[in-house]
Amino acid sequence: MAKLLLRGATILRYCLHAPTRRFLSSTAATSHVRFPESYTVPPPQPPIWRPGQLTPPQVEQYFNDGFLVTPDFLTKEELEPVRDAVEGLVDTLAEKLYAGGKIKDKCKGAGLFERLTLLDNQFPGSSVLMHKLGILPKAFQELWTNDRLLNVVEQFIGPDIAGHPVWNLRCKTPDNEEATVPWHQDNAYLDDICLETLQVTAWIPLLDTTVTNGCMQVVQGGHREGKTATHTCCAGGTWYVDLDIAEMEKSLNVDYNRDVVTCEVPLGGILWMNNAIPHRSLENRSNQIRWSLDLRWQDPNKPSGFHGLKDCIVMRKVSDPTYKTNWTKFAAEDRQQMVVERLVKEGKVGKELLDDQFNTEITGPWMDRWEVTHHNRHTIAFHKLSQSAKKTITGWHGDQ
Repeated sequence: MAKLLLRGATILRYCLHAPTRRFLSSTAATSHVRFPESYTVPPPQPPIWRPGQLTPPQVEQYFNDGFLVTPDFLTKEELEPVRDAVEGLVDTLAEKLYAGGKIKDKCKGAGLFERLTLLDNQFPGSSVLMHKLGILPKAFQELWTNDRLLNVVEQFIGPDIAGHPVWNLRCKTPDNEEATVPWHQDNAYLDDICLETLQVTAWIPLLDTTVTNGCMQVVQGGHREGKTATHTCCAGGTWYVDLDIAEMEKSLNVDYNRDVVTCEVPLGGILWMNNAIPHRSLENRSNQIRWSLDLRWQDPNKPSGFHGLKDCIVMRKVSDPTYKTNWTKFAAEDRQQMVVERLVKEGKVGKELLDDQFNTEITGPWMDRWEVTHHNRHTIAFHKLSQSAKKTITGWHGDQ
């Protein structure tokens, strides 16, 4: 295992192992509720070996450290359709921007790792529009239900497996504050009813990720308390919650200088995490887009914490070994559009929002859950919603 030092952090390379005035009221406080066993105690392991399964030491590391890197898990053949699907999504966005008079050049000659940046240069916020897309391409569906991936997930949560409503395509364009996510726990974006639910995340890059192009960092062992520390909102000019280092050390019993681990994950590798481990992404200082996909799973019989907006999708049933996932409804549901339609139907916002295809603001109930110590256009947009509409989510985009 190669280890280097960077700003006091361990780097894992291909390894296995003046105050601002508040204008939004906050009801958030550090939760005293703890479920450490949900994140530290593995379920009974499958009695029969299946392709892709982890070794006992790897399973132990996941539950002890809160994360695991498997460097050569996926093949080029498995990832190529995903890359092709991303290119198709970028092309669709370019056509939409062009038809709307937002850009003059579709940049058709540019490649996957440059084109969105060129669109962003013409219409700032293009990458946010890409980030907000909610339609699930077939290639993403097939990767999400990849048997070898599900065999690993079974080792973490047991044989009943569902996909969490939140999946994300991350388009980390170079030198973009809105693509650089600060320290947080995923549970901070969800309803606290799901704190007892272990949610497994597979963070899958579509190119080699390094310190230069914005790889991930985690705080080893930060999940062991089984609680959500107090976050604040919102970081810089973004919609992201932020977890202060001092608060992290106090509430989660970690040593920042000792426990931060930088994970450089190669193409084909996966960073496995849980929903309680503190993590962030570094800034992309390269000249390429750092594309990645994050997929999540949990026990379908436990709460997802996704505010009642969209259900989990069942992928495996212990009672039916031949069960096949039915994507028809789930894949067609754009959660962003669903929210707007609901708000219009309930008379909480005007129907003109249905036609606002180029809105680059992101809001959500985490802005009501946590104290707002810094405001920007995203929190202002949230503030303009009626008090009753605040509780309805417009997306979960607070990852990496």
